[in-house]
Amino acid sequence: MQSYTLEVLNYFFAERKNPNGCPVKTTFFNSLTYNNYSMVTDFYVAGNEVADHTMTHVGSPNASEINGNLAALNAFSGIPLSDLSGFRAPMLNFTAETLTTLHESKFLYDSSATSATPADATGTDAFWPYTLDNGLTNNCLDVDNVCQGKLKLPGLWEIPMYAVYQGDNAADIHLMDPWLDSANVSDVVEWMKSSFLTHYNGNRQPFGIYSHPIHLAVGYPGVTDPIAMREAIKGFLDWLQTHDNVWFVTNQMMLDWIRNPVSIANIASSSALTCQVPDVPTTTKICNGIEVNEIGLLDQCPFADFPWTTCYGCPTVPPTPDDPVPPQDTSIGGFFDPIANTCLCTSDSCAFTDTTRPIGNYSSGTGSDGSSSAAPSPTSIPRQTSAADKRLVIQVGLSVALGVAAVLIAKWA
Repeated sequence: MQSYTLEVLNYFFAERKNPNGCPVKTTFFNSLTYNNYSMVTDFYVAGNEVADHTMTHVGSPNASEINGNLAALNAFSGIPLSDLSGFRAPMLNFTAETLTTLHESKFLYDSSATSATPADATGTDAFWPYTLDNGLTNNCLDVDNVCQGKLKLPGLWEIPMYAVYQGDNAADIHLMDPWLDSANVSDVVEWMKSSFLTHYNGNRQPFGIYSHPIHLAVGYPGVTDPIAMREAIKGFLDWLQTHDNVWFVTNQMMLDWIRNPVSIANIASSSALTCQVPDVPTTTKICNGIEVNEIGLLDQCPFADFPWTTCYGCPTVPPTPDDPVPPQDTSIGGFFDPIANTCLCTSDSCAFTDTTRPIGNYSSGTGSDGSSSAAPSPTSIPRQTSAADKRLVIQVGLSVALGVAAVLIAKWA
């Protein structure tokens, strides 16, 4: 995540509201490379979802790539492990072993599988999200040993990626960044509208909008600003909101609602769709993901390949999948206790302790009670569900982020 990412998301969503008046939130699948961890914190605290996309963006990733990214996001962005619940494989390249790792690491969902038929087609595979209690039902011809009950991972959800189709041509499939697939962006908007209507007028499966924000950035060196493309997509989002019972949600919000659905009459008060904001005085100096509170507290991590900032102490060497949380330089101070909503350290003599982030910190093996234990293996990340962890989520400001928006179409009267 970089500044251009935030500009793109703000352009499309900053002024947009859901039917209950809450701001629109999105899901961002995050990797280590070219990532600014303090910006990840900011968008998480704004109510968005941050999800795992491996450390170094490799397909068919091993456990260190997947769980190392969790550890780094926890350590350098301060996000509770229990709220890092989603995963998407880079290039959508995954295996049975990938899904097994997610299950063992207690992820809530994967979103790497794709549907290959229109939502209104006979025998469509554009399913509502489902659990893998009896295996996968997408990508059966592409991925070995995941379908027909060969891989059973109870409780792990699959959120299929729903394709956009060019008119009635089911063979012409568009998925990520469909606006790049035609020189005439107005044609793409018509594809997206017709594809959305197959969901809206049919079984009302969720509809996904999938983007790499770099393709929609302005002011990027050496690239022509995609003004017409941005305006066309913004017009499409406006059009979506002219339809009744359409909500822009994160993947976490969508699954929360699917697991606890309510009627249209009561949906505005659904806990899955409400919004909360931190209530912190602007004069308070704490590492809480709110810019005015963090002034003077961010550490500059000047790594040659991807310099970044964090409020939780720079690592002494760049993180890697095998060493995702190197020793952190705590000489600057300004560390935040998320339970007490206060900084614990303001001088260079302070030593970093895990009371600043009592959420199962990967680097120290701290338990939910603050006691020390052996550091867990990168192949297994403990997800704390203690009262302290839950309190952090409530105080810092609840889930969810950027990069992908899901459109939930409420169904029940």
